[in-house]
This record gives sequence, structure tokens and C-alpha cells, in this order.
Amino acid sequence: MLSAGFRRRFLGVLVSGALLGLGGISAAQEKEKSDADAKASPDGQTDPLKRPVSQKQKKQNAKSLRHELTDHDKKWLDQDVAWIITDEERTAFKQLSNDEERENFIESFWQRRDPTPDTAENEFKEEHYRRIAYANEHFPAGIPGWKTDRGRIYIVFGPADEIESHPSGGTYQRPMEEGGGSTSTFPFEQWRYRYIEEIGQEVIIEFVDTCMCGDYHMTIDRSEKDALLMTPNGGLTLYEQMGMSSKANRFTGGGMERLGQSPFNRDLQTKQFDRLEQFAKLSKAPSIKFKDLEEKVTHHVTVNLMPFDVRADFVKVTSDTVLVPVTVQIKNRDVTFQNKEGIERGTVNIFGRVTTLTGRIAQTFEDTVQVDVPTELLARTAENSSVYWKALPLKPGRYRFDIVVKDVNGDRVGTWSQGVMVPDFSDDRLSNSSLIVADQMEPVAAKNVGTGNFVIGTTKVRPRVAPSNGKPVSFKRNQKLNFWMQVYNLSVDEKTHKPSATIEYNVTDAANKAVIHTVESTDTMGNVGEQVTLQKTLSAANLQPGLYKIEIKVNDNVSKQMVDPSATFAVE
Repeated sequence: MLSAGFRRRFLGVLVSGALLGLGGISAAQEKEKSDADAKASPDGQTDPLKRPVSQKQKKQNAKSLRHELTDHDKKWLDQDVAWIITDEERTAFKQLSNDEERENFIESFWQRRDPTPDTAENEFKEEHYRRIAYANEHFPAGIPGWKTDRGRIYIVFGPADEIESHPSGGTYQRPMEEGGGSTSTFPFEQWRYRYIEEIGQEVIIEFVDTCMCGDYHMTIDRSEKDALLMTPNGGLTLYEQMGMSSKANRFTGGGMERLGQSPFNRDLQTKQFDRLEQFAKLSKAPSIKFKDLEEKVTHHVTVNLMPFDVRADFVKVTSDTVLVPVTVQIKNRDVTFQNKEGIERGTVNIFGRVTTLTGRIAQTFEDTVQVDVPTELLARTAENSSVYWKALPLKPGRYRFDIVVKDVNGDRVGTWSQGVMVPDFSDDRLSNSSLIVADQMEPVAAKNVGTGNFVIGTTKVRPRVAPSNGKPVSFKRNQKLNFWMQVYNLSVDEKTHKPSATIEYNVTDAANKAVIHTVESTDTMGNVGEQVTLQKTLSAANLQPGLYKIEIKVNDNVSKQMVDPSATFAVE
């Protein structure tokens, strides 16, 4: 007599054996390959790059990956898409090296499954999360509903066309293909799907609650629901009642199911291979339907690009809102100018969209930027850049920014896409805004506070945008360098009811030699609260040509916390 546990282990061996035969290698083959690698090495040692990875090393690698992944990535991989992500996609995701790559992967993952890619909504994703919510509500069993077998089938294949439910078990009249006769059962359900792609028509899935605890598991063996299966002379089939068969034959005939014989199931053992194949198909992630979209996502071929650079900064507005100024910089020499009545005019259209990781559009913006230059000054102006600025209020969290720039006269288009993490300034720890290196910084009139291009609070701050090739922002020796930053959550001394902090400004050259070092204290700044704005201006003429780094170190003397953001710049 075979126990249920032994049968499951036996089935696992069958399935894994089948998979090994399809794509794996045997232990002997692996050893043969290892020996061949060793022979190929001049010193007889196995090449470390070709040496098979041990199970211990695989576990260590997996453990290291778990530490590297953020909580959001872990939840997305192990919960959100656990049942629909393919093995190839899971492997590819685990090989990604940074958050930006993972964000792009997640977006591509949903795009490949979007049935209507031309619309803003992704119906597949919306339906997927609806199914997860439904599974958690209707199929919990001491574990979340999405983890159960019924929850998994519902999430992957949707609601069944018909459900036969026996929530209390009890008396059950077997159909003839199961042997006929009457027996008593554990609680069970049979889900019928008229058609499932890649599986077939009239798919019936059986779930049995053998523990009587609400934990229904999917089973291949239709006799598993029979509560009298192990009871001698209990729950006999029609043949067993007529003496034409013995109940013991159920356990000696071999195969996965222990159904009694009947004239309607003489080919029972032959069909068991079909049931095993169906079980394997139901247990794997569905294949990606939209292969054409997969190719579009993985292959980006763009010609006649319009180059431009982008910078995003972060400034606290309220405890749960962050102002995100986006600066787009376009070199005038990349813009096509047309002469109109003695004036050269360049026109650029800019469109931007900010979306959450779930695909919801958080912000959009679009503008037309024009540059008018007298014809005689066009050559000189071509060496300058045009800057566009847009401030977006966003909640803290991870977003995807997509910006498209079109040179109207030249009919060239450029795109920029990147994942952006908007920081959370709501807690009590010391924090700071972006450190902005600006080529223009000046106070604004009272009526213009908080409004207009490049205006942050009471100051106009125009950032210098670093080029996309990785080089730092640069200044001519006749220009001024401006540094702007805000500090948040300074602790207040209980005695003086004022914050106490020191601010160090350190400028070092490429050899890390100190060039400028100044120290300030909040005690000399007048009426300072939990938030303070730092502004410094430096003449580039005081610096020799070269690469420099500025670091602003803020020490909170009350909370003993510190922030030290830095930025690099070059002087030409």
C-alpha cells in the first residue's frame, strides 16, 4: 500500500525526470564534462569559469541575491508574479545588477502581456491584481489565498466556467468512469474550463481538502477524495459490490490513481499519462502571448536621434509631497533653425510622462520651446544651450520618467527613459534636498515666490545639467558657480528651543587637495527652524582649470546625525 506522501514524491521524481530528459544533463554527463574541462587545462586543473557550481555555492549565490534585492523587488518576484513569470524571465531578473535594470525589466514584463499596447491602461495587469485580491479573499487556508492551489489556478487561468463544490464532503455517488457505487468523501471541488490555451478543451481540475481544514490541494488522483479508500469493504465500486473485483486490486494495479475497475475505465492507465501531462502544464507559468510586443520591447532601433540631457532634483514640500524639478538641456547646435524675416528660429516640442510601477500615469507635461536669434549671432549662439524646466509634485516612491524631444524643423526625435526614486522626507531623520550646482541663483520678488521657471521658494535656481556621457558640469573661468541645498529635520534643543548645527563647505581638486574650506553655524544664521536653506556662490576665476568636488557636510549637534552630499564640476 502506497501512502499519499510516497505517491507525491514518486510523482515529483517522474516530473523532474521528464524535465531532465528534455533539457538537463545526467550526473554522469556532468562528470564527463568536468573531466573534459580538466583535461583542456594545461596544468590539469579545472578552469574556474567552467567548473560546475556546487549546490552549496548555488545556495550562497541565492542568499547573496536575496540580500541585494529590495523588499519591493522580492515581493514582486515572489508574490505578485510568482505564478505567471516564466523560468527564463525569473532567471533573467535575478541576473540584473541594479534597481534601474529591474525597473525596466518589470515595465517590459507587463508590456509583453498588454493586449492593448496603444492605450494607457494595461488590462492584463489590472485583471491580474484583481485576481490576486479575489484569491486572497476567497481561498485563504492559514496562508494567503494567492499561495493556495485554488488561488494559483484562479490567478493564472481566471474563474472556471463551472464549479462542482462539496464543501462538507459526505455521501458521493461516483460517476461510472471512477468505478460507480457510493462512498463518503472529504470536502472537494471540481473546476471545469471549457478551453485553456495550450492545455485543451474540457479541462477538469480537482481540489481535495484531506485535512478538513480548508486547505484544498490540486490532485491527479481522483480517488484521493474518497474518505473510505483505506476502509476494508467501505465505499465499494459497482464491480466490487458484484464480486467481479476486489478492493485490494486498487492498490496492486500500479499507476497514480486508485480507482476501482469498471467497464468505463478499462483504459485508465493509458489516460494517466494524459493526466500527468495536464498536471505539468497547469503547474507551469503560461507562455507569453504577445510575441510581437516582446520583440518591440527587447529591440529598440532608433535612427536620426535628437540628443538632449535631463536632470531631476528633489525638494521637500510637505511631509508626503516632494517637488521634483525636471531640467531638460538641449544644445543649440542640435536644433534646426529657419530664417523668418531676418530672425533665425529654432522650435522644439517636449513631452514628458511620469508613471508608477503599476503603470498608472502620475504626471504628464508638454511644451513648445522656441529660440529666436538674429542671423548674425547664430554661429555664436550655436555654442550655447537652451534649458527647459518643469516642477512636478509627486508622492515619495519609485517612478518611471519618459521624455520625448522633437526638433520640429529638422524632424528629429530623441527619447529619454529612466527609473527615478523620489525620496521620503517625512520621518524625523536628518535629510537634505538635492545639491544643485547652478549657473544662475538670485532672489525673486515677493509676488513671484514659488512661481515661474527655475523658482524654488524665494530663489531662482537654474541648474547646470551634466552631459549624458558621464562628464561633470563645466564652467568658464568668467562664470560664477552657485550651490543650493535645503536641510530638513534639524533637531531642536530643549533648552534653547533652537536647532544647533555646523555646516562645512569643502572644495577639493582632482588630487583630493583642499582648495576651499569654510564653516558656518546655525547660531549665526538668525531665525532658523527645523529646515534651513543653504546658498553659496563661488567665482570660477579663483580656481585653476581642472576637475573639482564640493562636499557640504551638515552636523546636527543635537541629534548627532550628519548628511554630506557632494557634487563634481569642472572649470575650463
